[in-house]
Amino acid sequence: MDEDGLTNSAILLMSIGEEQAAEVFKFLSPKEVQKLGETMARIRTVNKEKLDAVLTDFSANASTNASLVADNDAFVRGVLVKALGEEKAGFLIDRILAGRDVSGIEGLKWMDPDTVAELIRNEHPQIIASILVHLEQDQAADILGRLVERTRNDVLLRIATIDGIQPNALAELNDVLAKIMSGSDKLKKATLGGVKCAAGILNFMGSSFEQTTLDSIREYDPELATKIEDQMFTFENLIDLEDRAIQLVLREIQTDSLTIALKGTPAELAEKVYKNMSSRAAEMLKEDLESRGPVKVSDVEREQKEILKAVRRLAEDGQISLGGKSEDAYV
Repeated sequence: MDEDGLTNSAILLMSIGEEQAAEVFKFLSPKEVQKLGETMARIRTVNKEKLDAVLTDFSANASTNASLVADNDAFVRGVLVKALGEEKAGFLIDRILAGRDVSGIEGLKWMDPDTVAELIRNEHPQIIASILVHLEQDQAADILGRLVERTRNDVLLRIATIDGIQPNALAELNDVLAKIMSGSDKLKKATLGGVKCAAGILNFMGSSFEQTTLDSIREYDPELATKIEDQMFTFENLIDLEDRAIQLVLREIQTDSLTIALKGTPAELAEKVYKNMSSRAAEMLKEDLESRGPVKVSDVEREQKEILKAVRRLAEDGQISLGGKSEDAYV
């Protein structure tokens, strides 16, 4: 979205109130939430012409310089908390309202894994670990896969044992990446890293890396390795999901992706998928699987990762439970 689009969107959201704006925010990605939040926080007044262009139904009541909300900071805070909850919103609020930017790290999210790996491969493993916990888990996995095995194992171990990122650590990270952040004791400790984060990254790395990394961690700390394994959810674990959960997952994925992902998987898993589709759709999927020739293992793993993304997204939204791996109970 360009700058004008961000500004117009921010004006619209600030005009409809916290409750409605929060509902809109729930459908946006983290990057979109951050960009819109930052734009909203900067807007103080809007001239009448601009309001007419964005909200024509407000033109009769808008003054030449209309203040959209009495307290911008309070509005942004209220919207983010309503949309994301206190825990998720806390760190983002600090970055937007207190000006505590980690734009150096944010910039990495737009780079390809090869570029990021090249940038950080010579940094200390603790620095690499602290950087990767800020990225999406699939991107972090791709980056880790491009590092040498010894570094990869060391970094995963450190990710699993991180219990938060202190303000001075954030400042150091951004100094390494962009030299633009000065740190502050007002910045809250961010709940990043930990066993769940390490397990999520490992999930995206593929079976070839999973076992060697877990074996390396097990040599250092057998209990920690077990905790990571307990948090992992693989493609084969789909068979443990409830039928309703499988149905929700199937709505999120394309048939061709599912066909490739099911190649070579246990028959029980395929049957689990078939029974949660219409009979016609199941028959078509079976025919596609039978008629499709050999598929590269890397292609199968790629499509399985995409499906796992949908599974985790639904789990994070509370729409499905990942069986015993979820702490939430359903009644």
